[in-house]
Amino acid sequence: MRSCGNSKNNQTDIGPEIVLRDTPIEMDRETIRSLARGSGVFREDEVAIAVELLDEWLVKGHASGYHFLFSEISGRVNGFTIYGPVPFTKNRYDLYWIVVDKALQGRKIGTILIRETEAKIRGMGGERIYIETSSTAPYEPTRCFYRNKGYKEDAVLKDFYRDGDSKVIFVKVL
Repeated sequence: MRSCGNSKNNQTDIGPEIVLRDTPIEMDRETIRSLARGSGVFREDEVAIAVELLDEWLVKGHASGYHFLFSEISGRVNGFTIYGPVPFTKNRYDLYWIVVDKALQGRKIGTILIRETEAKIRGMGGERIYIETSSTAPYEPTRCFYRNKGYKEDAVLKDFYRDGDSKVIFVKVL
């Protein structure tokens, strides 16, 4: 496990300008697709999964088991999270996705999204949050982000996704 420096930078905190929304709309399909593609780390099949989760929510609502949080500035979505309860567990949640517009990364949008997502999970009785990610080099900033937000690396499943690409599982006790 590499050490992560504190993610401070000289850019302005744009938090006060951010509006959060937790009810998805049809137009979010293209936004999710665009932000996930634009991140530069997700494969096309992974992007399709994020859109499928939204489609499921649009059909079933909260019964889908998926929850969303979108961040917007001036009416434009610039980031989102997708999360939900882990089936067959008590008070355990998965954070499936957290994506911030690549041009706005490092401006505290991800911090706002993860903190508000944690608060919503806590409000639903959640006690632990699990996050799964890749062990590859392009995901190192993501893993550092999680560590800096208090998530602990709990397990590594070697060569899970493919040879040389292990699954790293993080957990945070709320």
